Amino acid sequence: MPLNIDPHDVPVLLLYNLDPSWTAREQGEVISASSQLGQAIYTIGHPTTLAPVLSDDLSTVLALYDPSVYIVFNWCEGLPGIPHSDSLVAQGLERQGFVFTGASSATLAFSEDKRRVKQSLERSGIPTPIWRLYERPRADGWDKFPAIVKAVGEHCSEGLTRESVVMTEAELIRRIAYVVETFHQPALVEEFIDGREFHVSIWGNGHVTMLPPAEMDFSLFTEVQDRLCTYDAKFVPGSVHYEGIRTLLPAPLNPEELQTLEEVCRAAYIAIGCRDYGRIDVRSRGGAFYVLDVNPNADISVDASFACAAEVAGYSYGEVGSRIIRLAARRHPVGGGA
Repeated sequence: MPLNIDPHDVPVLLLYNLDPSWTAREQGEVISASSQLGQAIYTIGHPTTLAPVLSDDLSTVLALYDPSVYIVFNWCEGLPGIPHSDSLVAQGLERQGFVFTGASSATLAFSEDKRRVKQSLERSGIPTPIWRLYERPRADGWDKFPAIVKAVGEHCSEGLTRESVVMTEAELIRRIAYVVETFHQPALVEEFIDGREFHVSIWGNGHVTMLPPAEMDFSLFTEVQDRLCTYDAKFVPGSVHYEGIRTLLPAPLNPEELQTLEEVCRAAYIAIGCRDYGRIDVRSRGGAFYVLDVNPNADISVDASFACAAEVAGYSYGEVGSRIIRLAARRHPVGGGA
């Protein structure tokens, strides 16, 4: 569906977090990525202002801007000094009357708890691996191996290593103990689907479409414990998983598989309450697709899977940002919203 809103009519406030406690290198990377996105959408025609958030005082930053004029591109992953605060950013934007890109505060808060996400997927009839939540290190009759053990409230593969995949009851109990003691939260145990993994980018509201899916190719790894996207695979160049996992984009799938994958991912996107864009992580086995996680406000850095998938579909980086902005603009007076 075309988004017939002139970019010149949509001034954008690009909001991003810059934690003073980060190293100079980390701060430089965030400034560079934010500037790259800002320049890309400015080139499309959006008047663009970058606004770093340097503390937990979001209201002071926002007070400088008029919500009746600006649409906020919510590039802010959280408030400096407050872990897991992405929903608080959205809540602050809502409180001050801003229209912004991506998920609402309610959806972001909901998605922080993997237990609630799993329950919602099951209620909607969406395939997801068998799971159980553990607050103490015990097996309690679990007999699905291999299994994977995750912290219920962490994201971006935080805490995931090859040791997260367990093959025996003894390994399961040890890993549950590690998660509970390290992260001070329950452990989510799932059956490990040893199959193909896909990162599926979705966008739209009402009319929701799938971009070309990316496949994480684990073919260089012979042991089941290595066939997963660990924290190192995403963030540690030179590590075994970062170097060994290849991305196939578009994923080699036949038309029937693509249709089934899109149906599953669209249903998950809607069930969790995603808005404008998101990414669904999926594994397949025996012809079935199982949703692992739903990522509202997924990473759309220029080298992340969302932007890469959009590029394969024919969108420049600026066009990706502009389309997301114009989806949000439909909730703003400039786009006919309330």
